[in-house]
Amino acid sequence: MKKNNLFMSYEIIDKQVLNYITRYINPFSSRAIIMDSNSDFDLLNDNSHRLIINLADINTIESVNLYFENVSNRLTNNGIFVGVFKTDGKISLTEVLGRLVFAGYNVMDYSVINGRTCFIATKKSIKHDGQPVNGIFIKLKRLGKDGKTIDVYKLRTMYPYSEFLQEYIYKKNKLDTSGKFKNDFRVTKIGKFMRKFWIDELPMLFNILKGDLKLVGVRPLSFHYFSLYDNELQRMRLMVKPGLLPPFYADMPKSLEEIMESEKKYLTSYINNPRKTDIRYFFKILHNILNKKARSG
Repeated sequence: MKKNNLFMSYEIIDKQVLNYITRYINPFSSRAIIMDSNSDFDLLNDNSHRLIINLADINTIESVNLYFENVSNRLTNNGIFVGVFKTDGKISLTEVLGRLVFAGYNVMDYSVINGRTCFIATKKSIKHDGQPVNGIFIKLKRLGKDGKTIDVYKLRTMYPYSEFLQEYIYKKNKLDTSGKFKNDFRVTKIGKFMRKFWIDELPMLFNILKGDLKLVGVRPLSFHYFSLYDNELQRMRLMVKPGLLPPFYADMPKSLEEIMESEKKYLTSYINNPRKTDIRYFFKILHNILNKKARSG
């Protein structure tokens, strides 16, 4: 192995970090590189490396996305990148993992070790084709009537780059009884408060004015969440506009299966008698929210 400031020996790796890494991969590969630098990638002048371990904290990097891309360009397809950052609040776990997915990685796992978070990610052959959503007022891509993609307006309740982690969160934690993702670390503290009182959904009133949503109806879903539904419910959903007040608050289901049954019941009724169904559901939802303190979480 080369002897310079960039390439290091395995002796510098914290034993706990090394033990964690070896649970998933063999770090002693002949095509493995150990680094302690967030620059000087010109010394890695090809993409033949199967494993890159960088022990330098990424907290102070100005362009984290460019850094992740630089590492990716030096890895083979399905090559593995191990990195660390300090859990000091300046950059969130969500943002780091989300940026990794955005840069074209699959997140294998992460663990907090001695005050630093160590992550393990594999390089994919294709970079994510989405774009980050920035700002307090955000637009989220959702499925509307006839499969049309609509921009749903909301107030941000999650850390930056959260939108790239939905599939990862589902695979890791599945869903809770409300149909939301279990142990969703993407949601901020203020975001939890805003969601409890539906403050984050106030901008969706603009979607009603635009005609993308109606007042009562199944909630607009992301493409990933939509894929969790069975074919019959997917077909029924695409026949109607989604809504601001979903049948969830009328039936208060306790699992994904119950949520799907609740939506099928609503949609069957709505397709047969739209106006009567929405009036009936509106007053039942209002009753549950005001008198039974119905909440989504």
